[in-house]
Amino acid sequence: MIVEKERLQDSKWKNWGPYVSNRQWGNVREDYSPNGNAWHYANHNNAESYAYRWGEEGIAGISDVKQIFCFAFSFWNKKDKIVKERFFGLSNPQGNHGEDIKEIFYYLDNTPTHSYMKMVYKYPINAFPYDDLVAENGRRSKQEPEYEIFDTGIFDNDDYFDIFIEYCKADHNDILARVTVHNRSKQDAPIVIAPTAWFRNNWKWGYNTYKGQMNASYDGCIDINHDSISIKKLYSRNLAAKSAFCENETNAPKLYGATYTGNTYFKDGINDHIVYGSNTVNAEKRGSKASFIIDEIIEAGQSKTFDFRLCPNETDEPFNQFDEVFTTRIAETNEFYQEVQSETTNEDETNVQRQAFAGLLWNKQFYHYNVGKWLKGDPNHNAPRNFNDYVRNTEWNHLHNKDIISMPDKWEYPWYATWDLAFHCVPFSIIDAEFAKGQLLLLTKEWYMHPNGQLPAYEWNLSDVNPPVHAWSCFRVFKIDEKQNGKPDLLFLEKVFQKLLLNFTWWVNRKDQSGNNIFGGGFLGLDNIGAFDRNMELKDGQHLEQADGTSWMAMYALNMMRIAMELAQYYQVYEDMAIKFFEHYLYIAEAMENLGDGKEGLWNEEDGFFYDVLQLGNGESVSLKLRSIVGLIPMFAVEIIDHKLLDKMPNFQARMEWVLKNKPELTKLVSHWDEEGQGRKHLMSILRKNRLTKVLRRMLDENEFLSSYGIRAMSKVYEENPFVFSVHGTENVVYYTPAESDSRMFGGNSNWRGPIWFPINFLIVESLQRFHFYYGNSLKVEFPTGSGEKKNLDEVAQNISKRLCSLFLKDEDGQRPFNGGNAKFNYDEHFKDYITFFEYFHGDNGRGVGASHQTGWTATVAKLMKPRLTV
Repeated sequence: MIVEKERLQDSKWKNWGPYVSNRQWGNVREDYSPNGNAWHYANHNNAESYAYRWGEEGIAGISDVKQIFCFAFSFWNKKDKIVKERFFGLSNPQGNHGEDIKEIFYYLDNTPTHSYMKMVYKYPINAFPYDDLVAENGRRSKQEPEYEIFDTGIFDNDDYFDIFIEYCKADHNDILARVTVHNRSKQDAPIVIAPTAWFRNNWKWGYNTYKGQMNASYDGCIDINHDSISIKKLYSRNLAAKSAFCENETNAPKLYGATYTGNTYFKDGINDHIVYGSNTVNAEKRGSKASFIIDEIIEAGQSKTFDFRLCPNETDEPFNQFDEVFTTRIAETNEFYQEVQSETTNEDETNVQRQAFAGLLWNKQFYHYNVGKWLKGDPNHNAPRNFNDYVRNTEWNHLHNKDIISMPDKWEYPWYATWDLAFHCVPFSIIDAEFAKGQLLLLTKEWYMHPNGQLPAYEWNLSDVNPPVHAWSCFRVFKIDEKQNGKPDLLFLEKVFQKLLLNFTWWVNRKDQSGNNIFGGGFLGLDNIGAFDRNMELKDGQHLEQADGTSWMAMYALNMMRIAMELAQYYQVYEDMAIKFFEHYLYIAEAMENLGDGKEGLWNEEDGFFYDVLQLGNGESVSLKLRSIVGLIPMFAVEIIDHKLLDKMPNFQARMEWVLKNKPELTKLVSHWDEEGQGRKHLMSILRKNRLTKVLRRMLDENEFLSSYGIRAMSKVYEENPFVFSVHGTENVVYYTPAESDSRMFGGNSNWRGPIWFPINFLIVESLQRFHFYYGNSLKVEFPTGSGEKKNLDEVAQNISKRLCSLFLKDEDGQRPFNGGNAKFNYDEHFKDYITFFEYFHGDNGRGVGASHQTGWTATVAKLMKPRLTV
C-alpha cells in the first residue's frame, strides 16, 4: 500500500500541520473595540507587540491541532524597520479595492498528513516598501488598478531572496524543518534567519494560569516544557546560532503608554533585539517565545541551507539521518501523487494540479471563536461593547469553534465561509475524503449550526446568507469517496442529511418572504451582482424575489431528494423524505413560473432569461432585466434519475405518478418526467428543453457571457450600454466591469459584475454534463453562439472546462493568463512554473484578481483536470 495512504489511517499523523494563520490581525475575533472597528483595533502596525486572544500568525507556521504550541520562520534583511515575522498587506480601508496582501509566495507541495510540505517566499534584499504601498494605494481611486509589490520595483535586478521552506515528519511528533535561502541578485547580501517557537497565550485571560516555558539547554538546543505538548526539544544544526527569549505578552507600555512593573520581555522583544540591539530579551534565556538567531551573508547567485528539528526526546545526534528522512518523504509524496495523477499525462497540468492540492492543504487553519466569551469579555480582558450600537453576532452566543478548518485564503480570508468550504471539499475528497467529510459534518454540529437551523456564514456576519450548496457538496463528496474506496459511507450521508433537514426548514421558514416558494436571501455571497445592495431594507412593503435564491432552493430540494433516494436503497424509511423533497421541488418550479395574478414571473419569455423581480407595495412587480449569472443559476437545479433506481422505490414511484397525474399544473412546469431519455433515464429540471436552449444562447455568446477563460459573471453588453435602474429616488447604473470592483459595496474587495468565478463555472460545467447525460446527441446547440457550429452539451462542458484550466496553463507563447501578461512571472526561470490560485479572474484576459491564494474554491480546477473516466 502507498505509504501516505497508510498514514492517513492513523489520525496522529495530523497532530501537527500548517495550522497557523497568515494573518490574525484585522479580524473580528481579535476586535475588542467599542465601535466594531476590527481593522483598526488589531492591525499590522501593532501586531508585533500585541498578544492575540484567539489564534496566531506566522510565515509557514505550524502548530498542534489545539494550537497550544506554534513554530514559524522570521527573516530580516538588515534594511527593514521590523523583522519579517508576518506577511504584509493592506487593511480594507487602506486598499483601493479592499484588503490585499502585498507579498509574493507560492505553495509548492503538501501531503494530506503533512508528512512533507514545501513553499517558497520571495523576500526583498532591499528595504521592504511598506510606506510606498500604503501611500500609493491610498492615493488610487476605485477606477485604478491596485498597486502591487511588484510595481514598486523592489524585484528589479533580481534583488531578492528565494526562501524555500520545507517540513517533513520523521514520526507524528518528530518534525524536521529546512530553510534554503537563494540569493538571486548580483550582490552579496546579509540575512538573519530566526526560526521561532512560542506558546499561544491562553493564560492571561483569567481562566487558568498555567504557562509553558522554553529555556536554553546548550548550544543549538532549546528545551520546550508544556504538560500538553509532546515535542520537548528544538534543535538547530548550526551550533553557532544564538538563542533569544521573551514572553508572548502584549507590550502595553509601547501600545498604550501603560506603566508596567512586572515582566519587561514582551512579544516584540526578539524583534527589537535583532533590529536595534535592544536589551529586550531575557538574559536568563527563558520565556514563552524563543528564537534561534542566525546571521549570514549569502553570496550573489549562491544559496545556503539551514536545518532544524522539533522532537519529543533529547538525542545526541538530532541530525543523524536528517537528509535521508527528507529524501524518503519526498519520494513517498511523489508516489502518492503519481497515483492520484496517474491518468494526467500533460506535465504542465500535473504541475498545476499538484500545486492546487498543495494550496488546499497549506490553507488549513486552527480556528477558535467562542462568541459568548467574545461578546462579554474575559475576567482579565474587558470587552467594552456598545450594545446600543451595532455589535456583530449577538444572536450566535452558542457558537464555539475550536477546530482545524479549511480556509478560503489564510491571509485575505483567515476565517471559514460556509459556501466556500462546500467547494473546497470536492477537490479535497480526491486526496483525503475523510477530511472532506469531516469538514462538511463539522458545520452541521450543534456548536456551529444555529438552534434555528441556520449554518454560520462567516465571522464578519454569521447571520448572513450563503447559497445553500452544502447538500450538493455532501452528495458529491459521498460519491467520489464511494468510487475511490469501493463502498458507500452511509453513516456520513445519514448524519449530514438529518442536520440538513433543519437547515432546509430554516430556509423555508425565513427566506420565503410571502410563503409562495419564492426565495430571497439578500447577499447570497454574490456581493455587488445586482443594481443595488440586495441586503438593503426596501420601503413601503417592497421586496426582492431573487431568481438565484429561488434556484438555489430548487437545487437544494433536488439534492436532498437525491440523498434520500440513495439512503432509501438501504433504509426504506427514506422514501418518504424523497417524496417530500420531490414535491417541494415541484412547488418551487411552479412559483418561478408564476408569482401570482398581475405579477411577472422570474422567467422572461421575450428575452429568454431569468431575472430578479422587485415586488412593489401595491401588488405590482418589476422585472429587473439585468443579465447576470443570476439568470444562469436555474441550470443548477437539475437531476437525472435512472429508471432502475425508481424500480427499487415503489412507494416513491407511486406517489410521484399520483402527483404528476392529479396536479397537471405542476407537471407541465418541469422537463417532462414521463419522457425517458437515453438508457431509461428521467430528467428533473426547471429548464425545459426550449428554455435551456434559450439560456444557453445567451451564455455561449462571446458578446455576452462566454469568455476565452470561462463564463463571465455578467453580460459584456453592459460595457457599452450600462443597465440603469432607479430605487428610492436613486439611479443605479451597472457597467460590465471585468476585473476589480468600481464600487465600495460589501467592502469593495470582490466583484461579480463581469469577472470569471470558479465556483459558479464549476457548477455550470457539472450541470451541462448532467443535461447531456439525459439528452445525449439529441440536443446540440450553437457553440459559440453565431458560429454556425453545433455541439452537444458534453462537448460544450468540456470546452468551458478547458477554458477554465487554460487560466493556469502555458499558452502557445508560454504565458499563463492568470499572470496578467507579467513577463517576469511568465518567463523567468524562478517564477514561470509557480502558480497562484486567485479568488476570481478578469473576464476578458484571465488576469488573477482578488485574494491571491484562494486555493479553496479555485482549487476545483484540480477536479476539472482529473479525467472524466475516474469520477
